[in-house]
Amino acid sequence: MITLLCLLFALTFVIIIPGFRIVMQYEKGVVFTLGRYTSTRDPGLRWFIPYIQTMQKIDMRIMTVDVPKQEVMTKDNIPVNINAVVYFKVKNPENAVIQISNYVFAVIQQSQSALKDVIGTNDLDTILSERKRIGEEIKNIVDMATDKWGIDIEAINVQEIELPEDMKRAMAKQAEAERNRRAMVISAQGEVESAQKMLEAAHTLEKSAVTMQLKTLQTIKDISSSQSQTITLFPVELVNLLSNKK
Repeated sequence: MITLLCLLFALTFVIIIPGFRIVMQYEKGVVFTLGRYTSTRDPGLRWFIPYIQTMQKIDMRIMTVDVPKQEVMTKDNIPVNINAVVYFKVKNPENAVIQISNYVFAVIQQSQSALKDVIGTNDLDTILSERKRIGEEIKNIVDMATDKWGIDIEAINVQEIELPEDMKRAMAKQAEAERNRRAMVISAQGEVESAQKMLEAAHTLEKSAVTMQLKTLQTIKDISSSQSQTITLFPVELVNLLSNKK
């Protein structure tokens, strides 16, 4: 009887207890029996046969990896240093374990290759102005290549585009010249509008003697504020009389 109890305790501690595993809510457990895939376990407390079965847990959440910065030649032969961020998740845990040895490293390598291909088919202006489209194009290429590994590419964002120093200086000069051109255009438009308003005012004053007199009085008032000025006034009738005699 004692021997039987000892045997049961031995089986419990050597076989039963070691076979329990906790699979987290965001994980799946891929089970192999004698080296062959047999099942995928859902989250919870799970048991497998120790020494005969093994279980590898796979994270099913969206993962984020950086594509290291690399020098790429654009379509118009301009070298740029560019990097990106890849968002992906495992959609088929069996394939992620069986088809590829390290799916994270494989996603990074595939993204680097696709990044070079896409950047090489676009000129610099397109790359700078259409980052979102460039990222979407890279995503489609990588997603197609990683689908057989059970990987789903959620998004690829082009993060940083570093230009050569001489290109930066050239673009800065171009931007400064464009700002100066716009400032000159705005200034010229302002002068044209000002001249038009002055011409309209002159026509209005010319048509109305009373308005002309009021404007004259306003001018006299403005001048008289300075004590260094001497002002001589003539009646309007006298000026008109002298003008008629001539």
